[in-house]
Amino acid sequence: MHPSKKSHIAVIGVSINPKKYGNRIFSDLLKAGYLVEGVHSKGGQVLSKQLYKSLSDVEPIPEIVIIVVPPQVGLTILEECAELGITNVWMQPGAESPEAVLLANQLGITLTTACFMIHEGIW
Repeated sequence: MHPSKKSHIAVIGVSINPKKYGNRIFSDLLKAGYLVEGVHSKGGQVLSKQLYKSLSDVEPIPEIVIIVVPPQVGLTILEECAELGITNVWMQPGAESPEAVLLANQLGITLTTACFMIHEGIW
Protein backbone atom coordinates (compact mmCIF):
# COMPACT_ATOMS: atom_id res chain seq x y z
CA MET A 1 0.00 0.00 0.00
CA HIS A 2 1.33 3.39 -0.95
CA PRO A 3 1.33 5.76 2.03
CA SER A 4 -0.89 8.81 1.96
CA LYS A 5 -1.95 11.49 4.39
CA LYS A 6 -5.20 9.57 4.80
CA SER A 7 -3.40 6.41 5.94
CA HIS A 8 -3.57 5.75 9.68
CA ILE A 9 0.07 5.53 10.80
CA ALA A 10 1.68 4.49 14.08
CA VAL A 11 5.25 5.50 14.85
CA ILE A 12 6.93 3.12 17.30
CA GLY A 13 9.70 4.63 19.40
CA VAL A 14 8.47 8.22 19.77
CA SER A 15 10.60 9.91 22.39
CA ILE A 16 9.55 12.99 24.34
CA ASN A 17 13.11 14.24 23.64
CA PRO A 18 12.82 16.56 20.60
CA LYS A 19 16.39 15.72 19.51
CA LYS A 20 15.61 12.01 19.01
CA TYR A 21 14.57 10.74 15.57
CA GLY A 22 11.39 9.11 16.86
CA ASN A 23 10.22 12.50 18.10
CA ARG A 24 11.26 14.33 14.93
CA ILE A 25 9.51 11.82 12.67
CA PHE A 26 6.30 11.89 14.72
CA SER A 27 6.28 15.68 15.04
CA ASP A 28 7.04 16.29 11.37
CA LEU A 29 4.34 13.82 10.25
CA LEU A 30 1.81 15.63 12.46
CA LYS A 31 2.90 19.02 11.12
CA ALA A 32 2.63 17.69 7.53
CA GLY A 33 -1.00 16.69 8.16
CA TYR A 34 -0.68 12.92 8.45
CA LEU A 35 -3.05 10.87 10.61
CA VAL A 36 -0.45 9.56 13.04
CA GLU A 37 -0.27 8.03 16.50
CA GLY A 38 2.84 7.74 18.63
CA VAL A 39 3.92 4.74 20.69
CA HIS A 40 6.51 4.60 23.47
CA SER A 41 6.59 2.04 26.26
CA LYS A 42 6.68 4.82 28.86
CA GLY A 43 3.87 6.86 27.33
CA GLY A 44 4.10 10.64 27.57
CA GLN A 45 3.03 13.49 25.32
CA VAL A 46 4.45 15.09 22.19
CA LEU A 47 2.86 18.22 20.72
CA SER A 48 -0.08 17.80 23.12
CA LYS A 49 -0.76 14.34 21.70
CA GLN A 50 -0.79 11.41 24.12
CA LEU A 51 1.60 8.56 23.32
CA TYR A 52 0.30 5.01 23.52
CA LYS A 53 2.30 2.53 25.62
CA SER A 54 1.75 -0.30 23.15
CA LEU A 55 0.88 -0.74 19.49
CA SER A 56 -2.01 -2.93 20.62
CA ASP A 57 -3.54 0.12 22.37
CA VAL A 58 -3.83 2.15 19.15
CA GLU A 59 -7.40 2.24 17.82
CA PRO A 60 -8.34 1.80 15.14
CA ILE A 61 -5.50 -0.52 14.18
CA PRO A 62 -3.08 1.47 12.02
CA GLU A 63 -2.58 0.65 8.35
CA ILE A 64 1.14 1.51 8.45
CA VAL A 65 3.71 1.14 11.20
CA ILE A 66 6.99 3.05 11.19
CA ILE A 67 9.61 1.50 13.49
CA VAL A 68 12.23 3.76 15.07
CA VAL A 69 13.66 1.45 17.75
CA PRO A 70 16.81 -0.70 18.05
CA PRO A 71 16.81 -3.77 15.76
CA GLN A 72 16.23 -6.30 18.56
CA VAL A 73 13.12 -4.43 19.75
CA GLY A 74 11.92 -4.24 16.15
CA LEU A 75 11.59 -8.03 16.04
CA THR A 76 9.04 -7.92 18.85
CA ILE A 77 7.17 -5.12 17.08
CA LEU A 78 7.01 -7.17 13.87
CA GLU A 79 5.45 -10.06 15.78
CA GLU A 80 2.91 -7.67 17.32
CA CYS A 81 2.11 -6.28 13.86
CA ALA A 82 1.43 -9.81 12.58
CA GLU A 83 -0.86 -10.52 15.54
CA LEU A 84 -2.81 -7.33 14.79
CA GLY A 85 -2.98 -8.02 11.05
CA ILE A 86 -0.74 -5.07 10.10
CA THR A 87 1.15 -5.93 6.93
CA ASN A 88 2.72 -2.60 5.90
CA VAL A 89 5.78 -1.80 8.01
CA TRP A 90 8.63 0.66 7.50
CA MET A 91 11.90 0.38 9.40
CA GLN A 92 13.84 3.59 9.60
CA PRO A 93 17.60 3.35 8.95
CA GLY A 94 19.25 1.88 12.04
CA ALA A 95 16.14 -0.07 13.04
CA GLU A 96 16.50 -2.71 10.36
CA SER A 97 18.41 -5.98 10.54
CA PRO A 98 18.77 -9.13 8.42
CA GLU A 99 16.77 -10.95 11.11
CA ALA A 100 13.93 -8.43 10.79
CA VAL A 101 13.79 -8.84 7.01
CA LEU A 102 13.64 -12.63 7.40
CA LEU A 103 11.00 -12.47 10.15
CA ALA A 104 8.82 -10.02 8.20
CA ASN A 105 8.98 -12.35 5.23
CA GLN A 106 7.96 -15.33 7.38
CA LEU A 107 5.08 -13.32 8.90
CA GLY A 108 3.74 -12.09 5.54
CA ILE A 109 4.61 -8.46 6.29
CA THR A 110 5.64 -6.09 3.54
CA LEU A 111 8.75 -4.50 5.05
CA THR A 112 10.32 -1.35 3.65
CA THR A 113 13.79 -0.60 5.02
CA ALA A 114 14.09 3.04 4.05
CA CYS A 115 13.41 6.46 5.50
CA PHE A 116 9.68 7.09 5.29
CA MET A 117 10.28 10.82 5.64
CA ILE A 118 12.58 11.03 2.62
CA HIS A 119 10.39 8.69 0.57
CA GLU A 120 7.36 10.92 1.23
CA GLY A 121 9.30 14.14 0.55
CA ILE A 122 8.81 15.47 4.09
CA TRP A 123 12.56 15.77 4.68
